[in-house]
Amino acid sequence: MAERAVLVTGGSRGIGRAVVQAFAASGDRVAIHHRDSADLAEQLRAELPGTGHTVVRADLADPDAVRAMVDEAADRLDGLDVLVNNAGVFGPADPPHPVFGSSYEQWRQRWREVCDTNLFGAANAAWCAAQHMRTRGGRIVNVSSRGAFRGEPTNPAYGASKAGLNAMAQSLAVALAPYGIAVATVAPGFVETDMTNEHLKAPRGDAIRAQSPFDRVARPEEIAAAVHWLASPEAEWASGTIIDLNGASYLRT
Repeated sequence: MAERAVLVTGGSRGIGRAVVQAFAASGDRVAIHHRDSADLAEQLRAELPGTGHTVVRADLADPDAVRAMVDEAADRLDGLDVLVNNAGVFGPADPPHPVFGSSYEQWRQRWREVCDTNLFGAANAAWCAAQHMRTRGGRIVNVSSRGAFRGEPTNPAYGASKAGLNAMAQSLAVALAPYGIAVATVAPGFVETDMTNEHLKAPRGDAIRAQSPFDRVARPEEIAAAVHWLASPEAEWASGTIIDLNGASYLRT
């Protein structure tokens, strides 16, 4: 496979870090996006095999910053062949917002904050990336969530944002196919990352692991392997698909 130019949002840690490593290991040049973890991003860049990797920054909730970041990545990488929409908000720093238990102001604030990053930020990144792929083709792979299908009772904005991401990806799969751009999505369940670390501590962690008949959660490398395949030339016919990666912890029909 020829060397490609790859942009991974939220690439400094967790799933994004594993995705960056997978593409670099196969000889691709990677732009590692971060919002406020420059040290981690630079450390990762220095550890990657190959040359030509770079670090870019943007708050995905800021549309102008997203466009500047994507254009900067394309400029530094001499084009753009793959976008991985991985960045998202959910975790200990993101307070829950159940219908009964949050104020109306808190409810509206959380919906805006979550959707601005998880859905609107990803949509804006996809639009900007597609401008660079229009004449050369490419791949857009989105990282969604099991929560888009099973629901997130205490974080409904998260579940809704991921469901919107799924629908957006399927719409773009149809719209962009004539330009040689394939769009697909992975929907992980719980993954062992720093974002889920608090959730996975005992005793709650035992119950979460028990949701899967494998009695564990996913490793970031397992999600990265699926993302890497969906971005490959061989996976063009998977455009429009949503791959469940949850260890049979949730089965949908």
